[in-house]
Amino acid sequence: MGKVAKRYYFKGRVQGVGFRYHTHSIAAAFPVQGFVQNLPDGRVEMHAEGEEEVLAALVEAIQDRFTGYIHSYEVQDVTALQLKGFEIRR
Repeated sequence: MGKVAKRYYFKGRVQGVGFRYHTHSIAAAFPVQGFVQNLPDGRVEMHAEGEEEVLAALVEAIQDRFTGYIHSYEVQDVTALQLKGFEIRR
């Protein structure tokens, strides 16, 4: 299976709790590219590119780390940005 790109929007108590830092750290263990950033409305956005199964495992690892903080999340298929590495934005 080829690479895909997805945009995730995490809702809950996800700002001010180290979410971006820990997401960056978790992503380092996976062969993914992308970024994570806070949004003005209190959500956190993550753009990730990689194999479908790898992205699913990444999101599962994030959910495991932030049990009780993430109330829900939305996911969208998006166009790949051909990013290098995984970074924290804003």
